[in-house]
Amino acid sequence: MKLILVRHGETEENARRIVQGHGEGILSKKGISQAKKVAIRLKDENIDKIYVSDLKRAVDTAKEIIKYHPNAEVIYESRLREQWYGTLEGRPSSHFWKALEKSGSDILTFKPGGGESVPELKERVIQFFNDLIKTEKDNTVLLVTHGGPIGNLLLYILNLPNGCGTKIDASPSLWPHKPVGLYTSSEYLS
Repeated sequence: MKLILVRHGETEENARRIVQGHGEGILSKKGISQAKKVAIRLKDENIDKIYVSDLKRAVDTAKEIIKYHPNAEVIYESRLREQWYGTLEGRPSSHFWKALEKSGSDILTFKPGGGESVPELKERVIQFFNDLIKTEKDNTVLLVTHGGPIGNLLLYILNLPNGCGTKIDASPSLWPHKPVGLYTSSEYLS
C-alpha cells in the first residue's frame, strides 16, 4: 500500500488557538489556499481510495483534492477524527494547559475535559490502520485527517514510542517491517 497523509488546512479556530477536537472547524482563507495547493500537489498521483475524517475541516480540504480524482472511492471515517477534548472543545487552548497542570497527569494519560487520552486516540487510529492494511494492500490510499491521528499513525508505522518528539527520520531502512511507502513534503504550502 502506498499511503499519503494530509492534514486539513488551517481553520479559523486554529488561527485563534481554539481547541477543536471533534468540533467541525471552518477553513480560514489560508486553509482554503492550503487545500487547493495540496490538491494541485497530488493531482498526478494515482489515488485509488480517499479516506476522510467526517469532520467539516477535513471534508472541506478533501473536496479540493477530490476534484482531481473523480474516480477515486471516497469513504468518510469517524476513526480519523482528531482527539476528543471533551468539555474543553471550543475553548482557548490555554484552558487545556491549565486543566492539564491542575490534573497532575502527564500529557499522554490526561483525558481533557472527560474526553479521550492520547493512548485511546492512538488505539483508535491503529485499529483503523490495521483494517486498512487488510483491505488496501495493493492500492494507493489518501487519508485526509488531523494532526493527532497523523502523528500517532506515524509513531506506529515507524515503531516509535509516544512522546518521542516531532522530528522523525523517515529513512526506508528504519521501517522495512511495515507494508507502507512513506514520503513527506510540505513544498505545496510555500
